[in-house]
Amino acid sequence: MRISCRDRLKLLGGVGVLAGLQASGVLSSIDVIGKAFAEDAKKTLRVTIVPEPPILNAAFNTAIMVQQISTKMLDGLLAYDKNFEPLPALATEWKVAGDGLSIQFKLRPNVKWHDGSPFTSADVKYSIEEILKKHHPRGRATFANVSTVETPDPLTAIIKFSKPSPYVMAALSASESPILPKHLYEGNDPPANKFNNAPIGTGPYKFVEWQRGSYITLARNPDYWVKGKPAVESLIVRFIPDAGARAVAFETGELDVGGTDPINLADLERIKTLPNLAVTTEGYAMCGAMYYFEFNMRDPQFKDVRVRQAIAHAINRDFVAKNVWFGYGSAATGPISQKLAKFYTADVPKYPYDKKKAEALLDAAGYPRKAGGVRFKITHDPSTYSEQYRRFAEYFKQAMRMIGIEVDLQNSDAATFQRRIWTENVYQTASYGIFNMPDPTIGVQRMYWSKNIRKGVPYSNGSGYSSPEMDALLEAGQNEIDVAKRREIFNKMQVLAMTDLSIIPIINVDYTTVYNKRVKGLTEDLEGVFGTFANIALA
Repeated sequence: MRISCRDRLKLLGGVGVLAGLQASGVLSSIDVIGKAFAEDAKKTLRVTIVPEPPILNAAFNTAIMVQQISTKMLDGLLAYDKNFEPLPALATEWKVAGDGLSIQFKLRPNVKWHDGSPFTSADVKYSIEEILKKHHPRGRATFANVSTVETPDPLTAIIKFSKPSPYVMAALSASESPILPKHLYEGNDPPANKFNNAPIGTGPYKFVEWQRGSYITLARNPDYWVKGKPAVESLIVRFIPDAGARAVAFETGELDVGGTDPINLADLERIKTLPNLAVTTEGYAMCGAMYYFEFNMRDPQFKDVRVRQAIAHAINRDFVAKNVWFGYGSAATGPISQKLAKFYTADVPKYPYDKKKAEALLDAAGYPRKAGGVRFKITHDPSTYSEQYRRFAEYFKQAMRMIGIEVDLQNSDAATFQRRIWTENVYQTASYGIFNMPDPTIGVQRMYWSKNIRKGVPYSNGSGYSSPEMDALLEAGQNEIDVAKRREIFNKMQVLAMTDLSIIPIINVDYTTVYNKRVKGLTEDLEGVFGTFANIALA
């Protein structure tokens, strides 16, 4: 499928480019511009994702920008309502066995992959056993107890567990566990498969084109299993590195939707006053979004827990929430978000801001101030996905200087950042956003479980933290079906995490979405910009 000349013009700068062409005589009448945009107004949704994703398939990379694009093309077995109750997607019915050792799914009939091949239970079996369990950053924990997926007929899939796994029913959305086509992946190296950058799915939109550094285009899937949807004919996803330029694009109507803080948080109050734009924090309920600071536990500099404790005491998390996140977040107290009320506990070791205590801990650990007042030097790799991530890195550098630690910031693009942290392990400290998801086994376990130290898998246990006690708690939490006992297990897990301190939780994040009010249905979806966009309409 080809992109129209008109769409190419929009991608190159929208109104500004068209107006320039009109002024130069290429377009002889301003009416041409008006007609072109009026014609497209109800057909094309113009989205921005920050930053450009390294791949387009969330089965292999759960970075926020990957999940946002992947879900438009790839489906999951289930969707969820705003009470986190499951809804039909590729599965129309499901039954969880009383002993928790199996879940039977009836699959939707007459569903086709974008290449015309039929979707069957064989795709579900292959996706869970060979992709999600082996390659998904969170799937190694989520599907750890899957022994097999039985396929008695093309429209029945039965997940069998070696031990009860109650959390799995919360992990089957398109954003978390996309189902992939077996016929296009089997016999290949899945993480290197070419369809990770040009997905063939069953979702509402088909992949058309990826012009790296500029845009991605998707087209309406005419064979989508929800008849009459999507209403939008095409999605144009633009990559605009500068937050100020993104704000201008929203104001001029060249962008319709952007999530996960698409513009500087400092600009939001002004944006809220504009009649054509709206700002919401809805659509992130399933995320449990947090910002983590992580130590590379392989580094001799951090073997002494007192060094890690000193750095924790030197970070003023309340200041960061107010001045870096502009109030769109709150100081974190532990590894589990306060928004996950069923599992969160505040009864953990605490590290309140205390510069004197930080200095005393460093002295006791054998790192006195030397010439120039410097104790030692470290590097810090911040995720650079958003302005506040960069601002936190600058704050961290200043905060460490106050206790005698010099910090060299290693700013890089998304692909380089992920390679340095999770493939090469060449960093000393890092900071990045992370999703807890609705259950700790899905989103938190991966960061602390020694069996999830996996080179090349982003957002897994990159720190190299390994503790038999932690492993035992996490694995007990995986399998316990008694609600009260499971909560107690995760209470102990949080205490241990804040005692060993391989990670310093910084902020509970309230992500924002900016959208044009002509976009209808966005906030009705539990997952917001992480959803399929199948129900979006344009006024």
